[in-house]
Amino acid sequence: MQPRMKNPVFTLPGTREALLQVAKATEDRGVPRATLEFVHVRAGQINGCAVCVDMHCRALKKLGESDIRIFAISVWRETPYYTDAERAALALAEAATRLCDRANAVPDEVWQEASRHYSEEALAALVAAIALANLWNRLNVTTQQLTGDHVAQYI
Repeated sequence: MQPRMKNPVFTLPGTREALLQVAKATEDRGVPRATLEFVHVRAGQINGCAVCVDMHCRALKKLGESDIRIFAISVWRETPYYTDAERAALALAEAATRLCDRANAVPDEVWQEASRHYSEEALAALVAAIALANLWNRLNVTTQQLTGDHVAQYI
């Protein structure tokens, strides 16, 4: 497979910098860095974005996360490896990534569970991180960006 084009963030001036600013705004807002990385991996898995899955799994490894927690993200509901707060974040990430899969895209129960674990500022950061993950996924998947060892430079 070959990329269809260079990633748009490297073609449109200021785009990459703007997206990195959004990512920076989500940090240190009450959501642990590892949780944000898990959210990025899960959205990438759902959307079939190899670049994001690879990059954010590498970031989790760099943060000291265990292999089992990294490998089991796609089946987080069926494993004992995640905290209740992480589970709430992953459920919110799945709902917000699969918006067209049900009439009530983000059910109240999912939102309420997330709000039990995170403050309003942390929820805002989590929602922004999920939206950003989905934006990166769409850029990468649409243009068929390839993953590989080069993604390590971005973590």
